[in-house]
Amino acid sequence: MSLVSFHGVAFDYAGQPLLDGVSFGVERADRWGVIGRNGSGKTTLFRLLVGQLEATRGSISRESALRVALLDQHRDFGEAATVWDAAAAPFADLSALEASLEAQAHALADDASPQALARYDEDLHRFDREGGHTFRATVDALLEGLGFNADRARTQSTSGLSGGERGRLGLVRQLAQPADLLLLDEPTNHLDLETTRWLEGYLLGARTACMAISHDRAFLDRIADHILHIEAGTAFAYDTSYVHFVELRTERREAQQRAFDQQQRKIAAEEDYIRRNIAGQNSRQAKGRRKRLSRLPRLSPPPGEEGTMAVRLSASARGGDQVMVLRDVRLEIDGLRLLEPFSARVTRGEVIGIVGPNGAGKSTLLHAITGERPPAGGQITIGAGITVAHYRQDLAQVPAERMLFQVIHDLRPRWERGPVQSHLGRFGFSGEEVHRIAGSLSGGEQARLALAMIVLSGANLLLFDEPTNHLDVESIEALEDAIDAFDGTILLVSHDRALLETLTTRTWALYDRRIMDHHGPFDEWDRAHAQRNRTREEDSRRASAAQRSTEKAAARRQLDARQKRTSNRRALERAASEAEARAHAIEANVAELTRRLHDPGLYQTAEGVAEAGRLSDELRAAQAELDRALQDWADAEQRVAANS
Repeated sequence: MSLVSFHGVAFDYAGQPLLDGVSFGVERADRWGVIGRNGSGKTTLFRLLVGQLEATRGSISRESALRVALLDQHRDFGEAATVWDAAAAPFADLSALEASLEAQAHALADDASPQALARYDEDLHRFDREGGHTFRATVDALLEGLGFNADRARTQSTSGLSGGERGRLGLVRQLAQPADLLLLDEPTNHLDLETTRWLEGYLLGARTACMAISHDRAFLDRIADHILHIEAGTAFAYDTSYVHFVELRTERREAQQRAFDQQQRKIAAEEDYIRRNIAGQNSRQAKGRRKRLSRLPRLSPPPGEEGTMAVRLSASARGGDQVMVLRDVRLEIDGLRLLEPFSARVTRGEVIGIVGPNGAGKSTLLHAITGERPPAGGQITIGAGITVAHYRQDLAQVPAERMLFQVIHDLRPRWERGPVQSHLGRFGFSGEEVHRIAGSLSGGEQARLALAMIVLSGANLLLFDEPTNHLDVESIEALEDAIDAFDGTILLVSHDRALLETLTTRTWALYDRRIMDHHGPFDEWDRAHAQRNRTREEDSRRASAAQRSTEKAAARRQLDARQKRTSNRRALERAASEAEARAHAIEANVAELTRRLHDPGLYQTAEGVAEAGRLSDELRAAQAELDRALQDWADAEQRVAANS
């Protein structure tokens, strides 16, 4: 049985169909990529799957006791005060059981009754069975993998986290949760390249089934073995990778278009026949055809471009060939050095991809270029005739309090209503939507509005800071085409590998406060970077192996030395024991000789007197021997003590 199956599922929102005829099944270890335009129903599908929404029609079957972990786009950590506590929330029961076991262990000192022992044994077995000895290591590994310091996380407050950090922490907590099916909603938002690769490796190595809504095409192609494409109010399931899905989608649309065109030709021919013969001698046949035509199920054309952005970037002036010069530019924030002196020359027509870890200073570099945050040192010179437009990651350029119509009219005050609405329509805003307040828009809608604004800038130097974060795949493809056709210069901060691979002609990689200026596309740099990482890892492994070998040899030497000392000590102890035994034996002989000499009967005969003389000589010799034996014993004990 599948973990979960949809059978002809439909869902209506506000009386209007949002999804209809959705059928697919998720098996154990499946990895599904879920794609579709913003607002098409992807998140609704997840809410139907977990039971937060009820299907209007159709049925959803779930495996008994199915454990589902849903990672949504809103991060709420409840009462967790520290990052580690928030990450470990799925193991709250185990933490409580651990505290109970500790209390029980102390109580057993006073109450070791069979009942108390049985309860302790049962709880201890449960603690072991449910991973009580490993959950802390699991949480630490997930924190480290997603860019946190596990030790610092134990005291780091959740209240001071940035939006990106909250997103990563939510992902940590979700991955930690024991589950049969993992539902991820845009998991790569706020992840840098290295962290995204870590997540890919984690998901590929996990035994948990996974469904991931994502706009990251490289991520989808890496992890997904099934694709669910939500389009035109329904969903199409593909048992294939993302790249192959794109080919199959094109083939399906072409086949759908051919079938639609063929039916339309047939309908046109029938209608022409009916029109020509309805009142003539062939009226009966015409009426029959009209009746059959009315019953004919009508095919729909493949989805068109409705809802897809129509982006065209154009510069109002060509500008000079020397676009920008950076001379020994340094970046700092609150005394923290982000960039050591960096110099570069940017020429017309380049598309420079800027990559690096989150927090490295990529956005700060763009702010320095616009003059919003001057560099801490060095100089940035913009060339003659160069105008700059900045797409900000936080979308702060969108005036939240203005209506969409006003936003565009402010930029083009001479435009009448028609051109303003037409321009907004090219970015998916039609009808009454143009009167919405910008602050009420979703992240994806604000991103499209920001692009509508930047298109009107006419700038010949465009700075894009994570422009794909809130866009769906088809909107990203439209933006990709627009950037590719742009005849100006672009600086592109992004973690979207597919976008970077397609567009970049040059790469700035910001790591460890330094920029590596690679005069080539991102994929070239990425391969070289991966090779450098592999080399570093191999060098690290070799160094670690050498260190372990050195430590092992040192440990062996220490063990040999301990064994030698132990052997010597035992020999000395045996010698001391033997010296002690010899001294005791001689002492007993001295005592016996003394007893015999003190026997009065010994002196009553001449022979006894002679014997007493002989015993006296033996006693003197024995006493001398005892003195030597006692000294030998003392010396042996001293050697034992010295070797301890």
